[in-house]
Order: sequence, then C-alpha cells, then structure tokens
Amino acid sequence: MPKTNRRPGTFVVSTVSSDAHTWNLVFLQLMLEEYGHEVVNLGPCTPDQEIVDACLATRPDVLVISTVNGHGRLDGLRLIRVLRAHPELAALRVVIGGKLGVAGEAGREGHGDALAEAGYDAVFDSDDALDEFADFLGELRPRRRAPVESAA
Repeated sequence: MPKTNRRPGTFVVSTVSSDAHTWNLVFLQLMLEEYGHEVVNLGPCTPDQEIVDACLATRPDVLVISTVNGHGRLDGLRLIRVLRAHPELAALRVVIGGKLGVAGEAGREGHGDALAEAGYDAVFDSDDALDEFADFLGELRPRRRAPVESAA
C-alpha cells in the first residue's frame, strides 16, 4: 500500500458535466481507496449543482475532477467559479486532471495555468499526471474547515 503523510481522508471524485466516461473515475476511486481514503464517486456527466450538493453534504478533504473528453478546461473553469463563489466551499481543496483540451499535445500549453488561476489547487495534465497525483496525495496535510452550523 502506498504511504501517505496523513490520516485517511474523504474524497469526492467526478467528471465534468459533458464527460460520459467512467473508467477514469473507477481507476481513481480504486487508487484512493488503496491509499486508505473514503471515496464518494459521483459518476459521469455530473451537473455542477450536483457536485456542489455532494461537497456540502460530505465535506470532503479533496474534490477530484477527472476528464477524458477534452472539455476539461471549458467545463472546469465554469465549475471552479461555481465552487469558489459558494461561501462554504470557497476553501475546499479542488484538483483537476486528464485531457483538458481538444487540440492534442500542441494545445496542452496554458490549460494548467488558466485552471490554477481560476482556483484549482492543482492541475494534472502532463504525461506524468498519475505520479504527480500520487505525490500530491502523499503531501496532503489536514486543512482547517469552517464549522458546520447546526439547525437548532
């Protein structure tokens, strides 16, 4: 089992709303579970609001967005704006990876910068993306979260 420097956490994994692929989500779920983490897999073609609702309900340590259809940059930019605009999710650790554009290798440049500037904590789109994601997992530290208000 891979070693991490922290306690097991909770992860939500999802694609963007236009991506119908599931194999990437299953792979990530198995990888994260091998690291000892709890995983909520939202499946393919997940609407932005469903991702927001799942994050509010589960309060994950990390939201992982994976895409292989090439629309990750476009859909990812919209999604991160929705997440960062929500007061309870503004500090949520969110990462994205996969095929972020449709122009192939030549068009890859700039996607990571645009997504990071928009609010993603990490972008994994290189040929070594899985190794980089594994390194990210090994370096995670607990993040303080705002207390959940109870309905009294």
